[in-house]
Amino acid sequence: MNPTGRLVGHDLRLTRTFKASAADVWASVTESDRTARWFGPWRGDADPMIQVQLTSEEGAPWTDMRVEACEPPRRLVLSSVDEHGAWHLELIVTETDGVTELLFVQHLTDVTGVGDIGPGWEFYLDALVASREDAPAPEWDSYYPAMKPYYDGLVAE
Repeated sequence: MNPTGRLVGHDLRLTRTFKASAADVWASVTESDRTARWFGPWRGDADPMIQVQLTSEEGAPWTDMRVEACEPPRRLVLSSVDEHGAWHLELIVTETDGVTELLFVQHLTDVTGVGDIGPGWEFYLDALVASREDAPAPEWDSYYPAMKPYYDGLVAE
């Protein structure tokens, strides 16, 4: 398993490609029953707050997230603040000829922790792929600490 993320300025960018419509990929990242398969379910009215359960994290905590922008089926922007810091996330969905690319961006204020953050998003995005393909979920140990040196190296470039 090879890391795919790139650091562009203070933006951590990862992509995944699907042979599916943009609407179908959008549903995978916005409908609670589908996000539950790879990240965690969410509840609330999204006006502007939701709560997301982080099912792969220790204790499966619920966390508050603000929906900053929701432009179906192409762009979702979320933000959150927790004990690990501030999270500003953007998902951009683009379809061309029946193939859809999901661009995941975390807008970072500080890139020093990218070695810890990048492997986590690789894990979650691969879990998304697995959930869509009815494949087994990935194993966390394949991502961290194995991918940490790659992501630490992005800061030095």
